[in-house]
Amino acid sequence: MPEELDLQKYRMGKRATAQARPGRRTPRQLIRVLIPVLLVAILSGPGFAFAQNQKTKKGKEKKDPQADVTAASLLSDNQGIDLLVSQMLGAWQAGDVEGMHKFYADDVMVISGAWEPPLFGWANYAKAYQTQFARSSGARLERTNSYVKTVGDAAVVAYQWQFVGDVDGKRTQALGHTTLFLEKRAGNWLITVNHTSAVPTDDLSTQTSSPAGQPTSALAPTGR
Repeated sequence: MPEELDLQKYRMGKRATAQARPGRRTPRQLIRVLIPVLLVAILSGPGFAFAQNQKTKKGKEKKDPQADVTAASLLSDNQGIDLLVSQMLGAWQAGDVEGMHKFYADDVMVISGAWEPPLFGWANYAKAYQTQFARSSGARLERTNSYVKTVGDAAVVAYQWQFVGDVDGKRTQALGHTTLFLEKRAGNWLITVNHTSAVPTDDLSTQTSSPAGQPTSALAPTGR
């Protein structure tokens, strides 16, 4: 009997000692401690960081405006300038004066095929162009034999053109040459000089001259 009592006391004392140890935890307590640790490890891991970076990139793509990368910027200077001229003439035929402005410098000088002083500045050229466009309908201009030469931030474009359309209600045809001088400003090519020469046709009756005091726009048919 004394031995059994001693054994019971020993066991009870061991349990009391185990419960009194501050570092000892039950399985439930261990689970409660480990779960936050595992969550921290997962959230700070490379997989979560990659996902967050992807979300951040997508968010930036939605907020940022579309990058202003034009087709011309992906081409060589000569190819880009040739594309620029095509787009400018497309806007010219459509009567899109704002679209044309993207390709012209504000200090542009325009020399038409008529016997008249040059036009200086985009505002003056835009006014003359709108006046001429209002007199025309069904206009179509074809560009041929284009040549582009670049030297650093300067370029020259020369081409021939053929105009067909109604001017002041009369069917008009005209041929001519145009020379453009361009400068690269802030990374963009801009037309700084537009010089046009109209070639007389055999049928002069199809040519329509501008009213007195009304300047013609470059590339438009003019009388001699």
